Parts: sequence; structure tokens; C-alpha cells
Amino acid sequence: MTDLPGRRLLLVHAHPDDESINNGVTMARYAAEGAHVTLVTCTLGERGEVIPPELAHLSGAALGGHRRGELADAMRALGVDDFRLLGGPGRFADSGMMGLSDNDDPGCLWQADVDAAAALLVDVIREVRPQVLVTYDPNGGYGHPDHIQAHRIAMRAVELAAGAGCPVAKVYWNRVPRSHLEDAFARLRDELPGLPFDKAAEIEDVPGVVDDALVTTEIHGDGTVYAAAKAAAMRAHATQITVAEPYFVLSNDLAQPLLTTEYYELVRGERGAGDGRESDLFAGITATSESGVAP
Repeated sequence: MTDLPGRRLLLVHAHPDDESINNGVTMARYAAEGAHVTLVTCTLGERGEVIPPELAHLSGAALGGHRRGELADAMRALGVDDFRLLGGPGRFADSGMMGLSDNDDPGCLWQADVDAAAALLVDVIREVRPQVLVTYDPNGGYGHPDHIQAHRIAMRAVELAAGAGCPVAKVYWNRVPRSHLEDAFARLRDELPGLPFDKAAEIEDVPGVVDDALVTTEIHGDGTVYAAAKAAAMRAHATQITVAEPYFVLSNDLAQPLLTTEYYELVRGERGAGDGRESDLFAGITATSESGVAP
């Protein structure tokens, strides 16, 4: 495949591990194809629940530091060199789950001024000049305050960057088509008696599930090195994820499919030409016409 010169992809996530679960195949593919892939993570996930008993002593700053190391290992698995923490390490703390007193911590992401946080992301946009940005939907996929805030920050940064002469050509939200997930969960339940997990999650437990019609784009990784890279990256986040391909569990011990095709909804920019779903996030962007190419 001939790579489009100057392709740049920016992903904005809330915690270490979100990128691998949602976009591992996508990141591995574009990194391998020579695109510049940049990940911005907004917090270190200091309030995450730890799965392995031998790491159960980790909490707060110690857990955040450990998860930063896990993130570095995951990025090596995906072939991504450019990964950053919004505003630097420790600038914004994990907010905890919605409705907890952790949400009131003045240093947490949920309490951050959106414009001020977005300005930090604009600095990254001005440096990297991405043509494509990927983040969550307005509900953050499943209602976590940090995911919601990451969405707000990313979308506001796109607006501010456009006003500063650094437009992002296309913006996507992470999605999962309901029909695909229904099929994957049916296979999971058939195989569950022979798996190292006791119970399956519900479709509603998976972030970003939508009617199929909302999905505009899919990035395939089935049976490729990109799918293997995604699984390896998820394993690197050992405090948060237990992987038994083609399934995994989080701290709730509920099994769900490890999706090796990743889905998106284009919410800003022009859809690539052709019938059906796009198979390339950069579809429709050319080397000569794109406004987001770095000089």
C-alpha cells in the first residue's frame, strides 16, 4: 500500500488502557503504515480498580506511576512512539466513577476548566497538525466523568484549533454496531463453559454501542498482526485487564469480546467517496488538498 505522505492521527483518551481497548488495531495499523500516531491521555487512572492480587497494594500516585509504565509497554506493542499526558504527568487526576466524592476533587479532570484544558490540547494540535482526531461521544461511551470530560476537551480543542489556523479535517467518535456485538456475545455465551471466566457481560456494559446506521467507518484487524498487537497492548495494562483471546475481563470479572474490528462515527468532516462504510480514517483527504498537513 502506498502511504499518503504526512498522515497524522491524534487520539484523545481518559486513562491508560482506554486506547488499547478502543483503538488498538487502528493505532497499530496506522503506525505500521508510516502515519504519525499521537496519543494524548488525560489522566493516569489513579483511582482504577486493580485486578492482580500481587499489585493490589497500588493506589493513588503509586498506581498512577505504575499505569504510566503499562501505557509505555502498550505503546511499544502498538508501535506508537508519540504518547503524552495532557498538560504533563499529574496535571489532571482521575475523577473516579460518576457520583462518587472523588468527582469533587479540585484537581481531578471532571473539575477542570474545559477551555483551559482544551488550550493544552490545542498546543499538541498546533505541533502535530493531525488531519484526523478520534475521541469518545458526548456520554464518554458509558458515562464515566473522565470520558465525558475528555470528549468535551477534544471537541473544544478542535474548535479552538480551527480558529487558530490549525483545522482538523475529520473527527470520529468510537462506536460499536449493535448487530456485530450481538453476534460476538452469542459466540461468547456458547463458549463460556470452556473459558477461564464465569459470567459474560451484557451488551449494555460495552461503551459506544449504537444502531448500525450510525457507524460510518470500520478498521479491520481480524487475523492480522494488528489484532495481535492490540491483544498484546491490552495485556500490558495488567492492573486493569485480563486477556484470554478472543475475550477479556475488567475488574468486574464479566467477560466480553476483544473486538479486532474497530468502528467509528464520522461527526466532523467529509466522508470518503464510495458506497458503504469507510475503511480508512483518512478517506477523502489528499496530500495536496488537506488543510491539516504539517508544513
